[in-house]
Amino acid sequence: MVVQVVLVHGIRTSASMWRAQIEHLEKRGNPVTAVDLPGHGARMHEEFTLDSAFATIDAAVRAAAERGPVLLVGHSMGGLLCIDYVGAAERPPVDGFIAASCTALPRGAGLATYRFLARRFDALPDRGYWLSERVLDRTLPPETRLDFGAGGYAYDAQDVALASLSVLDLLAALERIAVPLWFINGQYDQLRLNEKLFLKIASHAELIVVPRTSHLVTAMRPRVFNALLDVALTTLEAARA
Repeated sequence: MVVQVVLVHGIRTSASMWRAQIEHLEKRGNPVTAVDLPGHGARMHEEFTLDSAFATIDAAVRAAAERGPVLLVGHSMGGLLCIDYVGAAERPPVDGFIAASCTALPRGAGLATYRFLARRFDALPDRGYWLSERVLDRTLPPETRLDFGAGGYAYDAQDVALASLSVLDLLAALERIAVPLWFINGQYDQLRLNEKLFLKIASHAELIVVPRTSHLVTAMRPRVFNALLDVALTTLEAARA
């Protein structure tokens, strides 16, 4: 059976951030589902809640599991949600998991600072759109430059989503994850804060740090990230064989 892939985006963006990965997976022959979390992308009109976010991930995973083994891939906020989901007491039908740009505990001073800065950006006349676009212009290659914003920016869901993450018990979830697990971080990613702690708890996990890359590892180095997807897929395929 062919490995199925489910992709979960980060905060403010949408399923469109995975365009380079979707194209790669389709050429490779692996069916792929990229979800829009509530309050994001095509679901911008919906309220973000943890329950609805987990329900979205679970529905996509279970539908994919009916067709074959599942590789779940989450980025940033999506990665944090997926850690909690994969490490639930009742194990979901996930056969392998990539947690990208999410080795930080979303609580305390770090989360408070992030929320403060997000509110300051949101208070700008254009909600920080001009500055965000300039940063993306300077850091992303032309092939992925438009992907993060193609589904719109979920400004209204941002603070609610960030606040909700503080209740996740990620360390307990990490202890329960038994499937192959890869942490993929950019060298200059600010969410590497608890990287060593995550590796200590999930001792079977592999850490891959992509050089000269920031938080947006999937878009800044798409070919490298796609190659790492291939590593995970090949691992699951070999286990099935």
